[in-house]
Amino acid sequence: MASPQDEDVQNTSATAEDDLLILPRSSPLVGPIRNISSYSKDRQSALWTLLFLLILTNMATSLYNLPLNRVIELRLCREYYNQRDPSVIDPDGSIPEKLCKLNQVQQELAWLQGVMETTLIVCDFIVTIPFSFLAERFGVRFVLLLNMIPRIFMTFWVLLVGNFDRIFSTKAIIAGPFLAIFGGECVFSSTIFALTAALTQEYVQRASYFSYISSVSYVVAFMGPSLASFTMSQSLWLPFWIGVVLLTAAIPTIYLLPETKSRSNKHSLESDPATPETGPLLGQRLSSPIRYSDAFEADKKPPDYIIHTVKALIRLIIGRRNFQLLLVSFLLTALASSDTKLLVQYISKRYEWTFAQAGYLLSTKALVNIVLLTVFVPRVIRASIASKSVHGSEIRLNFLGAETSILISILGVLCIAMSFKIWMLLTSLIIYALGSALPVFTISLVKSPLIALQEAHTHTQDFSIVMLTKTLGSLLGAPLMTVAWVQGIKSGGVGLGLPYFISAVS
Repeated sequence: MASPQDEDVQNTSATAEDDLLILPRSSPLVGPIRNISSYSKDRQSALWTLLFLLILTNMATSLYNLPLNRVIELRLCREYYNQRDPSVIDPDGSIPEKLCKLNQVQQELAWLQGVMETTLIVCDFIVTIPFSFLAERFGVRFVLLLNMIPRIFMTFWVLLVGNFDRIFSTKAIIAGPFLAIFGGECVFSSTIFALTAALTQEYVQRASYFSYISSVSYVVAFMGPSLASFTMSQSLWLPFWIGVVLLTAAIPTIYLLPETKSRSNKHSLESDPATPETGPLLGQRLSSPIRYSDAFEADKKPPDYIIHTVKALIRLIIGRRNFQLLLVSFLLTALASSDTKLLVQYISKRYEWTFAQAGYLLSTKALVNIVLLTVFVPRVIRASIASKSVHGSEIRLNFLGAETSILISILGVLCIAMSFKIWMLLTSLIIYALGSALPVFTISLVKSPLIALQEAHTHTQDFSIVMLTKTLGSLLGAPLMTVAWVQGIKSGGVGLGLPYFISAVS
């Protein structure tokens, strides 16, 4: 990984779209923050702290998601065999996983996981805009610390429900996600993006910062399922305890981040523009309060902030047909992508694999994503834009890339739905992963002159709308895919691929 101060990166003459291939230049949820760094050493320190926090939280999430399936399945399996054949249950309460792939057990597992996923998305969606106000008023540290509450609680809750079956019913597991009212993935990612964007005003350098965040996410997506599979093979509860340790380490890491809390002293806002910025990172402002959305106004109360922001976002949608069509695309692709949450259950049920084995297969898919998004796609785009035949046709290139990615994704999910053998599934997953470049092109279209308004301050608000639209798509997709998966289990055979047939149609 290159240094953030890489001279080659800073001196490149490529356009913003050339360098920022995966993520927008600032938070997709919140408005831009003023440049708040004084020295390159401070910027580097803040950047590495952000990356370390991202590793801790994302790895903890990976260690939570995969074994959660087995914990719920084991509880449901015990209930099933307690009523029908108690001799199957070992003295320690364990049951061979292959005996738990019954339709009744898998259907109940699908329902519980669907309810939990929907609850997480709903809570995250509800608090998205209010938390932008909290970040403005109390700072990003406060928001990130609140975000740790549901993460730690859900992990401990699984340990409690999984081990104390005489105290807690299996359905009690759905109580965990309700604490996502303290912020979910959308709030966390948006805060990280906004703080990263605040580290520098140099566009190319900011793009390189976002590329580091993307790279970290890809690496964790690759290593996470494999680590979860290995640790749960040693002990089902080991991944959760490791997750607790990682999240606990995230708390002091958050305190090392620069602060953005607004100050009530209005006199401190009037500074001499010629005076160089000094002091701690994020510690001073030059001319105005640090804002998390340009739609907010300083004299408004919290409810007025929210209402005003929603109205401002709606006004940006009305009258922009191209933007509306793009939002429909984001909505449908987010809805269709909800099938990825079912991959572990799908692999385990259809091929009678353990969840640990399925985790290793998911790491293979993530490896393809890494190679595609960090090596192949960036080189193709740069080569295409540098080509005389394509130069000046970046919008057309993005449209072509988006259409190609969608077609590949459709082919991939259809292949997954019709994969009768595991080698067929592995090939299908690779094809499906090749379509993961879609966000690269659609995000670039949001910033294109065909869609973006001339006012610079509306660009980040466009990303706010995109993020909310994608969250809404996931909200619609979670229950839809759950119902489809339950029906697929009932049908059996080719019917097991029902969620992926629906995803292809979407």
